[in-house]
Amino acid sequence: MEPALHRNTWLEINTTNICYNIKQQQKQLPPGTVIFAVVKANGYGHGAVEVARTAIKAGAKGLCVAVLDEALSLRAARITVPILVLAPIRAEDVALAQLKDISVPITSAEYWQKLVPFISAEKPLKAHLVIDSGMGRIGVRTATELSSLEQQIRQETFVELEGVFTHFATADQLNQVYFNRQLRVFEEMVAVLKERPLYVHCSNSATALLHSQLQQSSVRLGIGMYGLSPSPEIVEALPYQLRPALSLYSQLIHVKWVEGGETIGYGATYTVKAPGEWIGTIPIGYADGWLRDRTGSQVIVADQFCEIVGRVCMDQCMIRLPQRYPLQTKVTLIGQDKTKQLTADDVAHYTDTINYEIICLLSDRIPRVYTE
Repeated sequence: MEPALHRNTWLEINTTNICYNIKQQQKQLPPGTVIFAVVKANGYGHGAVEVARTAIKAGAKGLCVAVLDEALSLRAARITVPILVLAPIRAEDVALAQLKDISVPITSAEYWQKLVPFISAEKPLKAHLVIDSGMGRIGVRTATELSSLEQQIRQETFVELEGVFTHFATADQLNQVYFNRQLRVFEEMVAVLKERPLYVHCSNSATALLHSQLQQSSVRLGIGMYGLSPSPEIVEALPYQLRPALSLYSQLIHVKWVEGGETIGYGATYTVKAPGEWIGTIPIGYADGWLRDRTGSQVIVADQFCEIVGRVCMDQCMIRLPQRYPLQTKVTLIGQDKTKQLTADDVAHYTDTINYEIICLLSDRIPRVYTE
């Protein structure tokens, strides 16, 4: 989807806040533990390439993505730090990963056997073993399988086993019983490896924030890097105040007085109250990731909270205004406007979801503007 550069809706990404969050996290970690910045899903909606460059500038030593194409885009942008794809790639693409010096996960013996015929002899394949310690998603589940898989991998001349990792299911909860169980499984399984790889990592953002002193060589910093808490539950337990990097703005493109009793939007779901109301239109809709479930939520206009009325359309939505405002008046959907603020968590709470989903859904049609 092409960015709509000639439209009055945009995202502002504060790179100084991204740097701040990374540097604060680095201070929490033991000496020698490095940060891999997670920039999958277009940098959680913030823009993968710019976030990657910012993270590296702030001290991150590597990057994590979800799919091979994301890694290839970073390499095309001349980013040279280590990059790990967190999910299995297609076997037929393994030589391409080797060529571009991109690390891949090895999730099972069956998957490994599918990769082997495609491994190139041109340069080493960098691989990370994946342990399913209780997430139930990908990875080996027993020490026996892990030991056998390590042996098979180390027999291959053109493979470098550079890492081993797991992922926690409940690290963003205050109740740590299941987290401790997963951690114990991971540590016990890593202990059976004949050689400890360069990168041993189990920390996502929640783990890095709440358990910063775990003995591991690297952590994967995702949502925390963007200044958002992994969950509302742990906000009070965070070791430092996160600084959100993303703000979403639009402008009024149409303002009208609508008499009481008339309706607004598809399905005529909103009826204007007597004697009438000022209704404004802004150029953002569900094609931009501002979904239909936002109807009834608030935006900020001139330091006043204003409700979205009628159904959110594909490209536009309507808001009830306290008075007439001129065209091109700024509208804040996520961010600060004088004394009022709306966060990604506020939007998530209204729609009964999580902040990750709110920011990741923001489409490429919305231009990203980077500020310091």
